[in-house]
Amino acid sequence: MTERDLHYYEPAKGHGLKHDPFNAIIAPRPIGWISSRDPNGHVNLAPYSFFNAFCYTPPIIGFSSTNWKDTVGNIKATGEFVWNLVTMDLAKQMNATAAHVAPEVDEFKLAGVTAIPSKLVNVPRVAESPVAFECKVSDIVRLKSASGKEADAWLTLGEVVAVHIDKAMIKDGVYQTAAARPIVRAGRQGDYFEIKPENMFSMVRPD
Repeated sequence: MTERDLHYYEPAKGHGLKHDPFNAIIAPRPIGWISSRDPNGHVNLAPYSFFNAFCYTPPIIGFSSTNWKDTVGNIKATGEFVWNLVTMDLAKQMNATAAHVAPEVDEFKLAGVTAIPSKLVNVPRVAESPVAFECKVSDIVRLKSASGKEADAWLTLGEVVAVHIDKAMIKDGVYQTAAARPIVRAGRQGDYFEIKPENMFSMVRPD
């Protein structure tokens, strides 16, 4: 094997590139489009690029917030949130909810999407989104470095207690991942990818 010409860096000393490559390498990443409600009834809708699923039973999803944002504060206070799938058709609306606005501003109205009541949690979901997970918070963890120094970031984990799926996304009893044309986060400030059916491939697992 020919030796690769590698760009090496230690994050604590800087990456030496035009843009930090970390979140572009860990990509593409699902988008955590999280709706929440504060104790006074104000609703919030915001996207998080550090998001994923972590457990089958019980089903647990989580997202990490850099800085203590309204979403995390709302979830800590109420113990509930909803994840809404972001599709190509909802890309601009999702992007609109990334704006930094006052807590009393309704991002559903700001983005022009419809807030529809959930079944088991007192948090609205995005009616236009083909999939939504209603969640009860299971843990909120402040992240820290290997040395134990606390980071200005919080990982919020929630158990999925109810699921809404547009039946158009289900074929022969199987959810079709690409049918909704979900978008996923890449690097830099505004790079994304669209998941398309023609890009899927399968492999037989060795077990």
